[in-house]
Amino acid sequence: MLDHSIKIFKESEDIDVTRSVKSLNSLLFAVIAAKNYKEVTRIYPEFPKIYSIEPVLETYNLVIKSFCESGLCGSVYSVLDEMDWKLIKPNATTFSTLLCGCYKEEKFEEVGKGLKLMEEKYRMYPGLSTYNVRIQGLCKLKRSKEAKALLEGRKPNSVCYSHLIHGFCKEGNFDEVKNLFSGMKKRGYFPDGDCYFTLLYLESAFEVCKESIAKDQGKVCRKQR
Repeated sequence: MLDHSIKIFKESEDIDVTRSVKSLNSLLFAVIAAKNYKEVTRIYPEFPKIYSIEPVLETYNLVIKSFCESGLCGSVYSVLDEMDWKLIKPNATTFSTLLCGCYKEEKFEEVGKGLKLMEEKYRMYPGLSTYNVRIQGLCKLKRSKEAKALLEGRKPNSVCYSHLIHGFCKEGNFDEVKNLFSGMKKRGYFPDGDCYFTLLYLESAFEVCKESIAKDQGKVCRKQR
């Protein structure tokens, strides 16, 4: 299917620039979905030159996504340099993708570097969506306490709560999960399907645990008699 998509793109006689950029972006998206990241590194520099296509912000964001998913978040800075040269300003998606890649590779110094670049060079200040990316990244690494600390002085939304609940569940910190769920309801937020499943699983596990303890205690009592 991927080879077919590339073949169609090459054989297309469409010379409309806008449609050509959209076609290129669609092709890059398909290649990333197929996890053929090596092919992205070929298409990205070659096709715009061969077919006289001018990349746009979405194009660069897709390339950055490819680098971050393939464990090459350090290569993102060369893409940002090219964007600067072409006067294309990155957006929140650009940096959210970069931060996600840094957490995936556990490059915490790069997280700080990315945030500093975002604020000092591009005058973009992290919103809640950026914090959600950071919270999710830390929770996946079982560093949920650090993730929760990021929310100090900020009003969390349902996405924040969901990430933290999943994170603390993975770490077995069920008291924290209950506190978060209680705080979530007080703010009028409702868990998504995955979050409810996690909570139901937790509740079921808790009931099984109580039943097991009760049975063990019963055995002990009978032996003592």
